[in-house]
Amino acid sequence: MPTITKIAAQKQAGRYNIYLDGQYAFPVAESVLIKHRLLKGRVLDKAQIAQITTDDEIAKAYGTALDYLSYQLRTEHEVSQKLLSQGVPPAQIEMVCKKLRAEGLLDDRAYAAAFVRTAMKTELKGPAVIRQKLRAKRVGELEIDDALAQFTSDWQLTNATKLATKLLARYARQPARRQREKVQLGLRTQGYGSDVISAALAAAQPPAMPVDTTELLAREGERIWQRYARKASGYQLTMKVKQALFRKGFDYDEIEAWVNQQHPEV
Repeated sequence: MPTITKIAAQKQAGRYNIYLDGQYAFPVAESVLIKHRLLKGRVLDKAQIAQITTDDEIAKAYGTALDYLSYQLRTEHEVSQKLLSQGVPPAQIEMVCKKLRAEGLLDDRAYAAAFVRTAMKTELKGPAVIRQKLRAKRVGELEIDDALAQFTSDWQLTNATKLATKLLARYARQPARRQREKVQLGLRTQGYGSDVISAALAAAQPPAMPVDTTELLAREGERIWQRYARKASGYQLTMKVKQALFRKGFDYDEIEAWVNQQHPEV
């Protein structure tokens, strides 16, 4: 059976080259060197060499995972995908993740809690969107539920109100009804529930200089009237214009008043 005749340190810290019977045989990590008590003069059989080689592959995968985790918190799925992309076999990935979990370096519950805290303090996204983002990272539903518990209804209302105020400013040139619809849709798209949306709309600050709806209606109404007048007339023209303006969010009574004032002949 081959005998270790030399152990030489590599330039890479924590890595060693093992020589058997005077010939280079394989590299090992320092942790593997210690685990298997590899010393000069040690005799190794084929099974021992195979196990040492496997343990070194796991040690390298562990080092890759540590490096990946050094930049920021990661979910177990993210670490697994990273190792898989490096060609690490699934069985070895599970062993690495098990070790990381035991050391407290991989914890989806802690990750979810930190993710929610960051989102609620730096973004204006609602709980539904945050939940979807965590699901995409393969965090479990129980972990997500626990993490979202810190995103209280009061905090949601504060963030939703800020978002509603921004959206009101963005859609300030829209008719009141359309503006409200767009703000509601924006809040819903960002993950807020109906109760929070209603409360946020009530609390949001409208633009400092609201748009003159009368002027806006006159401009839009005349443009639409001219467009439909090319193909319709009389009652049909009037109804098409009224319907188009209503779809744009103008109040029906205001539309009726404008048509009667500007086009009384129809």
